[in-house]
Amino acid sequence: MTVAEIQRALLARGYDLGPAGADGDAGPRTIAAVTAFQRSAGLVADGIAGPLTQKALASVDLTERRAEPEQPAWLALAAHEVGVREGAGSANNPRVVQLFADAGFPGIKTDATAWCAAAVGAMLKRAGHTPSGSLAARSYEGWGVGLKEPALGCVATKKRNGSAWQGHVGFVVGASASQIFLLGGNQGDAWSIAAFPRKEFTSFRWPSDVPLPVATKLPTTIAGAKSGVSEA
Repeated sequence: MTVAEIQRALLARGYDLGPAGADGDAGPRTIAAVTAFQRSAGLVADGIAGPLTQKALASVDLTERRAEPEQPAWLALAAHEVGVREGAGSANNPRVVQLFADAGFPGIKTDATAWCAAAVGAMLKRAGHTPSGSLAARSYEGWGVGLKEPALGCVATKKRNGSAWQGHVGFVVGASASQIFLLGGNQGDAWSIAAFPRKEFTSFRWPSDVPLPVATKLPTTIAGAKSGVSEA
């Protein structure tokens, strides 16, 4: 199958590929949709439309439909970063440094600079959306559209160290009555999933150019999520 044929098969099942639709370009939204389809079909969810995925997509059985991918493109991209760490000692991990460039700050060449906002900005930019334009975590409090409750993949901001202005930002992947689980950068000097007290959060935001998410139940616990991580 060509990329366009794969995209048309995804669209037939209700997956959202954005305004470009079946344009033949395997961009972030197509990868996110393939990953979501693979998960629903019981295949390895790696975002690569190999022979088994193509065979499943070619099936005439369209009973498994989705109104949109199970996770937004920017979150799918961020999930591939989990485990990436800052360089040891004075070394700089180029994969972390690249986040600054992708977020619009190519002049920063060190991963010692706080990079949680760069991580969020880079993932949004790679997925075709406009980030806040700032490396201040809490700049995202006024970005996009506000949500009353957290949603999968929404951008969440929180206070840090009791400061009136310092903060942290990441993508929501789970929530309970007392905690919010974030997939984010600069969490323990790495990309990771970590739990933070819900009372510390100041906003939940969504890109203004993307339809608001349908209310869904978020996981209340996530195996392996870290706690008490450094956010600086």
